[in-house]
Amino acid sequence: MVTAYIGLGSNLGCRRENLLQAWARLGEVKGVKLLALSSPYRSEPVGMESTSWFINAVGSLQTSLQPEELLAAMLAVETGLGRKRGLTGRPEDRSIDLDLLYWGKSICNKPRLILPHPEIANRLFVLLPLAEIGPGVIHPVRHKTSLEMLQECMAKQAEDDPGSEVQKTSWAPGNNEVPR
Repeated sequence: MVTAYIGLGSNLGCRRENLLQAWARLGEVKGVKLLALSSPYRSEPVGMESTSWFINAVGSLQTSLQPEELLAAMLAVETGLGRKRGLTGRPEDRSIDLDLLYWGKSICNKPRLILPHPEIANRLFVLLPLAEIGPGVIHPVRHKTSLEMLQECMAKQAEDDPGSEVQKTSWAPGNNEVPR
């Protein structure tokens, strides 16, 4: 069994419920055992034009699946929860988004799968929940822990974009469900 970390995000509909449903469905996949799910974090959209803020979280799981198999299962969960991928190739609003952040210490650079996820170190909405459940997880390329990357990202963001927000929230139903 290999430990994998999954990024979860939603900016459409009942965002928290979307994440919890996706997490539960991942746990139903043969060869997957759920370990931990971070607190949810509310964040403004990054790399796309939208007025709908995201709820993000990170989960850890153990799996006997190969990375490509786990990715296929994640895409099936997204589709099952109504994710529609646009034809433009540009990021769009979405009911659910699942990203394979780490699959053990694997490094992979294939057209459909890059491990570790190439934007981990640049995304506060990934690093905050990742450091919450796996502060000592070491990035196999950067050779830094989640906590070290979080501290670097926070310092850089304070210089570059001090108005950018990522806020820890809770799993309580209805908490901040109205997109900002």
